[in-house]
Amino acid sequence: MSYKGKRTLDLIVAVPASIFTFIITPFLALAIILDDGLPVFVRLDRMSNGKTIKVWKFRSMIRGAHGMKKDLEKMNERKDGPLFKIKNDPRLTRTGKMLRKFRLDEFPQIWNVLTGDISLVGPRPHEPGEILKYPEEFKKLTLAKSGLTGLSQVMGASKLPFKKEVEFDIYYVDNESFLMDLKILWKTIVIFFSDPTGI
Repeated sequence: MSYKGKRTLDLIVAVPASIFTFIITPFLALAIILDDGLPVFVRLDRMSNGKTIKVWKFRSMIRGAHGMKKDLEKMNERKDGPLFKIKNDPRLTRTGKMLRKFRLDEFPQIWNVLTGDISLVGPRPHEPGEILKYPEEFKKLTLAKSGLTGLSQVMGASKLPFKKEVEFDIYYVDNESFLMDLKILWKTIVIFFSDPTGI
């Protein structure tokens, strides 16, 4: 359960972060358009608070990429659970590779924080289809409010085995606090400026 003041912390950080996102958007939008045309943004289905939400991102893949996922399942490097990951995903555009490398594609999610769909800190927002395949002991994560960053992200993110990733998320949900959120936010900032691929 969220601690008192979590929403206040979200807004204190998200408001200035949204201004920064607004400033960089024209430059990233131009790069995306020159590389692969419109649209600049995509809205992806993710789970948060027990419901499906639309998460904003800068488009990093070719148009129609989601429809290609089934054909690429044989290339999935995540064999230990329901998650999907390809290191050199052929659906990524040239600009998309840069956006992913520096985590710039995720900046528009700050608008999801402003609207209250997700928090700054929480379990990673996964696709509804992936969460349906979670083992029973991890199903409680479907009821948790997802986060822009979280404990699993700063502890190794997608480099973690699936079970360890969700164990970190479960631990966070059971023990979340103001101090823990501050530590995770600080560690996220440190990782972002030293090795953004580590988030």
